[in-house]
Amino acid sequence: MCGITGFINPGMIGDSEGLLALSDHMADTLAHRGPDGSGSHADPKVGLGLAHRRLSVLDLSDSGAQPMHGADGRFVLSHNGEIYNFLELRKELEEQGGPFLPWRSNSDTEVMLAAFQAWGIEAALTRFTGMFAFALWDRDLRVLHLARDRMGEKPLYYGRANRGVIFGSELKALRAYPHFRPGLDLEALSLYLRFQYVPEPRSIYKDIFKLSPGHLLTIRADNPTLLKPEPYWTLRDTANRAQADPFTGEEGEAADQLESLLRKTIRNQMLSDVPLGVLLSGGIDSSLVTALMQAESDRPARSFTIGFSDKDYDESTDARKVANHLGTEHTELFVTPDHVLDLIPRLPTLYDEPFADASQIPSFLVAEMTRQHVTVCLTGDGGDETFAGYNRHFWSPAIWDRIKNVPPALRSIAASSARFISPKSYDAMFRLAGDLMPHAARIRTPGHKTHKLADVLSSETREELYKRLSSTWFDPGSLLTTGVEPHTVLDSRETWPNLTDYTRWMQYMDSVTYLPGDILHKVDRATMGVALESRAPFLDHRVIEFAWRLPLHMLLKGKEGKRILRAILYKHVPRNLVERPKMGFGIPIDDWLRGPLKSWAHDLLSPSRITSQGLFNPSEINRQLADHMRGKRDNQYRLWNLLMFQTWFDKWM
Repeated sequence: MCGITGFINPGMIGDSEGLLALSDHMADTLAHRGPDGSGSHADPKVGLGLAHRRLSVLDLSDSGAQPMHGADGRFVLSHNGEIYNFLELRKELEEQGGPFLPWRSNSDTEVMLAAFQAWGIEAALTRFTGMFAFALWDRDLRVLHLARDRMGEKPLYYGRANRGVIFGSELKALRAYPHFRPGLDLEALSLYLRFQYVPEPRSIYKDIFKLSPGHLLTIRADNPTLLKPEPYWTLRDTANRAQADPFTGEEGEAADQLESLLRKTIRNQMLSDVPLGVLLSGGIDSSLVTALMQAESDRPARSFTIGFSDKDYDESTDARKVANHLGTEHTELFVTPDHVLDLIPRLPTLYDEPFADASQIPSFLVAEMTRQHVTVCLTGDGGDETFAGYNRHFWSPAIWDRIKNVPPALRSIAASSARFISPKSYDAMFRLAGDLMPHAARIRTPGHKTHKLADVLSSETREELYKRLSSTWFDPGSLLTTGVEPHTVLDSRETWPNLTDYTRWMQYMDSVTYLPGDILHKVDRATMGVALESRAPFLDHRVIEFAWRLPLHMLLKGKEGKRILRAILYKHVPRNLVERPKMGFGIPIDDWLRGPLKSWAHDLLSPSRITSQGLFNPSEINRQLADHMRGKRDNQYRLWNLLMFQTWFDKWM
């Protein structure tokens, strides 16, 4: 796990010293991603600079240093990530033979170089199992290849600058380029307001893009501003193939095959030359990863979790019970408002562009704690998207079936009635009901969820219902003084796979929007911000391809999602230790905005500040803030969305 960056600048042809100096300067901004070493490469014939910051995980010797040159000198590679099946590929390459033998290291990077040499770029990409973003320079053809893993675990930004191209793992590396001229992309800002992140392929800056998951961008040195990424793998094709070739066995057979596949995946992902652990929340996904990790280990796994004094958000007790049952070496950290106040000034630098998923805070804090003990951790990320684990996967079809034939006027009356009672009043009523309510009906923040339900009652289609559930601001244009919201994959039917089932469609949308744009962005910045490598077994493309072949009833039945994962988990952990309503990974932002964060929020959202920026409608923001402070509405997510933009804007614009 590392940081990569570089550029092609025709104006620097012949300047080897300048190319190396600029490459090193850009790479220094990524030192947090790779504190164990650095390196750079220059090709003065074309004005190319290529740099790398290293986090040593496999082959800790200098033999694993990057940028790494291929055996015949044609290729130079700067790689961020891990190829989990590199030992299998290495054996295959050995049997095939070639000029790349004998091996000079025990690293996956050298195996990647040999694979490119033996099989070609795209053929090698299809054989890689892992998470990665890399820059590969072909000295003979004078071509630069940029690629990103299938699901988007590792980031890669790129764009035009000074008649050439720049790229890097994070935007801060591009900002260090002397010809970088940042301009705010107002269309990207409108998407951020809706989704709380900037979705691929856009970034918050004009003319700077995120390379989309599963894509390869080939850049010719004689025309470096021609940028046209092409997919080498898509979830759309995977879903279509799976629907044409569904799994036809029994549930027990499917569970056995999946457990075998997950065990192999976790076994490969446990390969490390540095200490290894697992993030454990006590939920289905992380508990299963921990259980299988423990089953594959000959010593107690090291597990880590985070807790809160607010019991509505605290999962530490549940995680501790799972850890005790499995016999892991368990460590906990409890978060207080002071932790948040101390971290807020660091968020714009850490997340690099506006990002407003409030779980960014506990994600970073648990990563920071974990890094004090290990260098690599496994996570349960991807389980909800792949195995139908979000509440919306069963609630949305039920809601749509009930409202689709109800006249819009009646729905509007129902929505207004639901909003008449404040979220705090709903919460109080649910607390009074207490133990009288069935276990399945006990939910966190019932007031917020009731108002959220009211917000979607006016949806005209089931796709609109999903989009509203996924939105922080339903109409970003009403908040902005200028700018038009562009279409995304949610609005582009021609890009959708052939899925008739609503839940399957939502799983697909979650996987190509929310997963890379929010979850994986959050996890990468949180972990790499402290030089901690995270690995997600559920995002192995073979696991995903298998899951998409399964009939929906093996994933979801009634209000129980991830059924097949539960069936596997219950072999290792008693059902009563993990069976509880889904909580997510949130923090009590609503109360903190009325308490310890109140003055900070009022300062950043003051009418004078908003007016001077000229981006937002100050009266609408003032209304949202006032309603929240009075407890009339739970506007925590909308306000946090704006506050995170304001902190970013103050830092970078």
